[in-house]
Formats: sequence, structure tokens, C-alpha cells
Amino acid sequence: MSGFGATRENFNERTGYMDLHSAEKRILEISSLLNHYGYEYYVLDKPTVPDAEYDKLMQELLALEDQFPQLKTADSPSLRVGGAVLDLFEKVEHRTPMLSLGNAFNEQDLRDFDRRSRQAVGEDISYVCELKIDGLAVSLRYEEGLFAQGATRGDGTIGEDITANVKTIKSVPLRLRETVSLEVRGEAYMPKRSFESLNQVRKERGEELFANPRNAAAGSLRQLDPKIAASRRLDVFLYGIGNFSENSGIDSHSEGLDYLDRLGFKTNQERSKCATIEEVIEYVNSWGEKRPHLPYEIDGIVIKVDSYAYQAALGTTAKSPRWAIAYKFPAEEVVTTLLDIELSVGRTGVITPTAILEPVKVAGTTVQRASLHNEDLIREKDIKLGDKVVVKKAGDIIPEVVNVLADQRTGEEVEFHMPTHCPECESELVRLEGEVALRCINPKCPAQLREGLIHFVSRVAMNIEGLGEKVISQLFAEKLIADVADIYKLTREQLLALERMGEKSATNLIKAIEISKDNSLEKLLFGLGIRHVGAKAAKTLAQAFGSMDKLAQASKEDLLSINEIGDKMAESIVAYFEKEEAVELINELVAAGVNMEYKGTRPVSPEESDSIFAGKTVVLTGKLERLSRNEAKDKIEALGGNVAGSVSKKTHLVIAGEEAGSKLTKAQELGIEVWDEEKLLVELNK
Repeated sequence: MSGFGATRENFNERTGYMDLHSAEKRILEISSLLNHYGYEYYVLDKPTVPDAEYDKLMQELLALEDQFPQLKTADSPSLRVGGAVLDLFEKVEHRTPMLSLGNAFNEQDLRDFDRRSRQAVGEDISYVCELKIDGLAVSLRYEEGLFAQGATRGDGTIGEDITANVKTIKSVPLRLRETVSLEVRGEAYMPKRSFESLNQVRKERGEELFANPRNAAAGSLRQLDPKIAASRRLDVFLYGIGNFSENSGIDSHSEGLDYLDRLGFKTNQERSKCATIEEVIEYVNSWGEKRPHLPYEIDGIVIKVDSYAYQAALGTTAKSPRWAIAYKFPAEEVVTTLLDIELSVGRTGVITPTAILEPVKVAGTTVQRASLHNEDLIREKDIKLGDKVVVKKAGDIIPEVVNVLADQRTGEEVEFHMPTHCPECESELVRLEGEVALRCINPKCPAQLREGLIHFVSRVAMNIEGLGEKVISQLFAEKLIADVADIYKLTREQLLALERMGEKSATNLIKAIEISKDNSLEKLLFGLGIRHVGAKAAKTLAQAFGSMDKLAQASKEDLLSINEIGDKMAESIVAYFEKEEAVELINELVAAGVNMEYKGTRPVSPEESDSIFAGKTVVLTGKLERLSRNEAKDKIEALGGNVAGSVSKKTHLVIAGEEAGSKLTKAQELGIEVWDEEKLLVELNK
């Protein structure tokens, strides 16, 4: 269903006589037909009418909606052609976090996953295997059966609102077959045919080609003009329910996928339910061979425990569900020549060597650079300049040098030596005790300052849209910014003076900088780059102290009293806030209007709470009927408790729902107090 067989003017002539009532009736009739034909074509891949008929109806609908704009509905098929250009993507907080999956790279990894799962929930376990689509993870929200919002995964907690672009994907239903409210997760992708067509057009226009369908799909969904997204012919497979408000009676992932089918979603029909890990391995191996013949790219197989109750019992880590794993197909390995080794200085002063390669295609993209990690790895692999080297992409993403083909040496290869002084500021490099990396310890090293700025504005930190590495480097080179506080002093006029910075881009960037001032404290903490403080620790600290001021005054003992904060991190935090320049920087940020408070639900400390949960470690296991696991966790932590993922001698209390497994057994063996959900609710409501 590609072109348009008739012009809108033709239909304006035909529909000009219609009154409002007749137009409304005709619009409903056309919309129903278009939705039905679109489902047959884009979801079932079984069209029953020719393209010309579909196009003719679409043009008639567009003409009627032009004439009677008040009759255009939120689920009109006309929305598929793209709407108004956006100024900026709004941020979206996911109601249920979009976690990433742990990886398996071989058969033994799969068997280990199976063993862990069976040890935790018992032998009566089955799996669902699905093709791992190489695209962009999306979350779609429906209210009372109507499509309400589409969002990217982002950092798993905060994504971007891409609703207008998602509406242009014709396999995404704008109205479901039932009036339910739910959130579903899926993978938007670009079919191979669409990718080839797009690159052919770009080649003819003299534009840079997309490296692979995944990058093309991501770039298409992040277009501010939905008409561009519509022209890219994206598709989507839905693979799970993220949030469901109805009491559905669905007990397993396989039932959930079948339910998505009934609602009108497009799911991947190549999935398979497997009773044993042997069946899983057989499925994985079969698709390793059939993979090249698919009309879309896949980079692995996703294996999920089928039972929702077992999924709940297995739980999640901070980053990944324990009930699912992604098997990654073996990376393609190619041979090329190592031309040079380039050195870069990171924000913590670590000197990182990078291999400069003769360009070579690996897993669909052209690779010219590969990580060498550190000097010890170069020595261990005996890497020399001019060597023939084997290169692969780790997990099909990050290029790395696997090994050297020493038998192909000509004698002209040159041994590489790490420098004794920083390549940026010429300060003497040091190797700290217990570390393999060489490090520049000059706090005023320009490279470290620049990399610190790039980290500060990154997606997982302050997430300032449009202020990427190139723009930061330009601003730093022009001496318009020297530290992160200077970002909030930038003017539109300063931005317009930069190369390739237009008026609209400058306006949007100033707006994005302003928006970032409202970020919750953990984003700022992570962005400051305090040594040993990662994104997860930043959130833990923000929750515990609530404000930058209280954290700055915390002693090492105060910090060590918080779960997950160890000696090194505590010492680093105290040392950071003792620096005069750190205090001055934070004062500048305060003056600029940057938020210094935690905006989430903050758990109270045991001292602040008289609740029975205060200071206690609680473990949740089994399926709760009236609360979700996340709701129960939030409520317990809000009363001063700490919710852990496993039972140990330090556990004070276990909450056991239906089908509780090994955690309940272990609690009983250790003599730990066990409550059911009713008892939990009584105590929560006191």
C-alpha cells in the first residue's frame, strides 16, 4: 500500500455536498474499513484488497477530515501519514521500569540460567523463546482501548515521548479490540527491504548512508518531523505487557502474547514454548542457521520463564530480570590491519588506547576503531603497529581486537610503547596501586574537563537534549564553558556563533538546558562524576539524604550506614565535598536554579519511623494479589524498611504470596518470621 491513486481535490468534489451527519457516518465507515484492511496487510500479511482500493479510501477520509475537522478522531487512520513538526521530545517516566536483559553467549550460559531458575522455583518450569529483533525498544500505553502514548526506553526509567512518530507505524493499532487500559513493550524495527530502499534514496541525494537497520530505525523514531518517520516504513513486534490494570486471569508470558494477538497487536509468530533447556538450545541453534533468510535483522534469541508467578519469585537485579536472558549469536570475526594506536584521556584521567584499523565491515557496519582497554592487554596479546588482527563486535555492538595473526608478520611491524606523560596536558602519568591503568592526575587537564562536561550532559546524567559531544567540544574549545555551571550561563547568541548551529537548534538547546534544571537530585549527583558513584549509587544516596546539602554534610559513618555504600565510595564522597572547588561549583549551580532535592518517594530512615518495618530487611516472594511487587517494595521502604532480593541470616521478615518457592523454604529453615499478604496490608495501613 504505497502510493496514492487519486488526489484529495477529486474527493473534495465528491464530498462537498455532504452534511455533518452524513460525513460522520461515512468517516466511521471508511475508518472501520481502513483499520480492517490495515490489520490484514500489516499484521497478518494477508491483504484482501488491492493497494489502489486502500489508497482511494484513505484519500476520501483525508478529504472529509479537511472539510469537517471536528470529526477527526484520536484513532483516525489518517494519523498514519504524520502530523505537525515537534519542537522537542518531552520526557516520559515509565510506570514500570524497562530493564535490560542479561546475556548468554554459549550453551553453558543457557544451562547455567536453567540451573539457577530451577533451583529457585523448582523443576516444573517451562520457557518461551522469541527472536531478538535488532531495533529500538518502545513502550506503548493505551487508555480505555485507545492509543495514548509511545515512548523510547531511554535509561530504563525515563524515556522520550515519540507518540506522533509511533502513530505512523501502520502495524501499531490506534484502537484495540477491547476497551482495556494497559502498557505494552515491543521492538520497533526497519525491515531489510525498507532499509535498502532508504539507503538507495540517500545515496542518490548524496547523503550519508545508515550503517544498519537498527540505527536507521532509531534515527527515524527520533525525528521531530513525523512525516519523515512515516516515510521510513517502520514496523513493530510487541513482546510483553508492562502494566495492565485489568484482572485478566493471564498467568503466563505465552498467554500474554496470545492475548496481545487477540487485542490486535502484531507479535512475532516464530516464538516457541519449550519444556526443557534442551528444547531451548535446539531452537537457538535452528535460528542461528535460518537467521539470514528473515526479512528483518535479529541478533539473538530471548528466553523467558513462562509462568508469571515464577517470574515474580525469581525477581530482578537492579538492571535485569532474573527470569529472562538474551542469547547473543556468535560475533562475526574479520581480519584487518592495525594502522595505529590512538590515546584518549577519560574524565577520571585514565589513558585508554584505541586501535585505528584499516576500515572493514563487521556485523553490518564499517569499523575503523576498536578498544584495546589498557597497556597490559596490548602486551598480553603482543599487539604491534602494522599487525594483521582479528576483529569482532562484542555482543554485536562494541568492536574489539580478538588476537594477532603473528604468522602473517613481515618484520616491518613496530612495537608500541605507552607514553610517560599525558598526551593532552603533558603531566607525568602514574599507575595507582592495584590498578592496571595509567592515569593523569592533573585536575586541570583539559581532556578530563571536557570529558567531564560530556558525561554531565549525557542521557544517564542530566540528559540535555542536543548538547552532545561535538557541541560540548566546540563550546570548550571556544572557552565558552570551563565547568558544568557554565552550561547554565550560555546564551542563545553564544550558541548561534557555533558552526552548524541554526536558530531553531539554539532555541531548542536553551530550552533543554532550562528543562534539565528540574531533574531530580540523583541525575545531578551522577553527572558531577564523583569517583565510584555510579547511577544506581547516586539514586540510593539521593533517596537516603533527600538533598545535596544533607549529603554534603554526611560523615563517612553516615554514608556507611546506608545499604550498598562501601568504604571506597564513602571516602570518595567525603573527599569530594571537602574540596573548596566542589563547594563553589555547587553554589554556582544553586544560583543558576538547578534543583538540589530528590523528587521521588523518599524512604524514611529507621530513626524517623515508628513503623514495625523500620530498620528491618524484608524479602518478598510469590505472587501478591492486591499489590504489585513494586508497590509493596515502595510502601515498605517508605516506612523505613529495606527490601532485599534474597533470604539470608540478616533477613528479618519474609512476605510470602501464592506459589512462594525456595525463598519461603529457606526462611522456614532459618526460623525467619513469615507473613502472608493480608498481614502485610494490615501493618501497612496502621
